[in-house]
Amino acid sequence: MEIKKISIADKMSLFDDHWNPRIVGELNGQHVKLVKAQGEFEWHKHDNEDEMFLVIEGEFDMELRDKTITIKKGEFIIIPRGVEHRPVVENEVQVMLFEPANTINTGQNEKSDLTQEKTEWI
Repeated sequence: MEIKKISIADKMSLFDDHWNPRIVGELNGQHVKLVKAQGEFEWHKHDNEDEMFLVIEGEFDMELRDKTITIKKGEFIIIPRGVEHRPVVENEVQVMLFEPANTINTGQNEKSDLTQEKTEWI
């Protein structure tokens, strides 16, 4: 495996669509993904995986069933497995995700219009 540095800004410049994460790295069975988002995602949960969302640019609200948490540039949130959540984004946000390689982006909603069946490496 070649050791090299990754420019987040360079990778983010390669795509403009929303809710379509791209893989930029892998470690210990985890994928490091970048995604741009705007609007509302759907309510979902991951029964077997925790997820981490790190805001690179912008901010978004993570809705949980009992509260909403705003995550801003330079902040992150970890959503434990089994917790229903829904990202809501007013203005475009750039996020880095850390999650197990087998994680389906829409959790239990595997047949959603937002489901990414094959995540692209960039």
